Amino acid sequence: MTAVLAYPIIYSIILLPPPEPVFEKFSSPKLENVNPINLLANLNVLTDYLSIQAPPSGFGLGSIGQNPNQAYGLALCRGDVSTPDCKTCVVEAGSEIRKRCPYDKGAIIWYDNCLFKYANMEFFGHVDNQNKFYMWNLNNVSEPQLFNAKTKELLSDLATQAYANPKMYAAGEMELYGSNKLYGLTQCAGTFPALSVRNVLTT
Repeated sequence: MTAVLAYPIIYSIILLPPPEPVFEKFSSPKLENVNPINLLANLNVLTDYLSIQAPPSGFGLGSIGQNPNQAYGLALCRGDVSTPDCKTCVVEAGSEIRKRCPYDKGAIIWYDNCLFKYANMEFFGHVDNQNKFYMWNLNNVSEPQLFNAKTKELLSDLATQAYANPKMYAAGEMELYGSNKLYGLTQCAGTFPALSVRNVLTT
């Protein structure tokens, strides 16, 4: 008679904390003539909608409700992000933006893979000069004039490529000097007409 030994298999699930956004900004919470409860309810519906609409193409926008409680939203994933990773990022961004600013009339949150923006006023097709941030490389370049010229050349070329790309996205690299390379990425939200994309990216 053969004895069969059974060993229990124990699975351990480690829940990692969600990634921190690289940038976030909230509008003034003063909501004149706006019902914050209704606005939040519309925002909840909108975030669910964008989490479905955005992943296939990497971009989504929409609006829910009626003025003055209407919510306008935009979700944009980086052009080289896969559909599953795009969905994960948009879902996380939509959840976090509601936790961090549930009653603000507008907010934007950036992650490495996506950004999520909402407002109680329409912003589609407008260049957003208010929400921007910078990240510095603390190392110094040995030839700053050449570096600046090459940077302008690379980004101009990528803007032309993005203009012809359905995702309005382009990334590339360029030889700098020695073994050094310069890397760049450009992307435009799909709220702009195709003819405007290159102008937006080169300004």
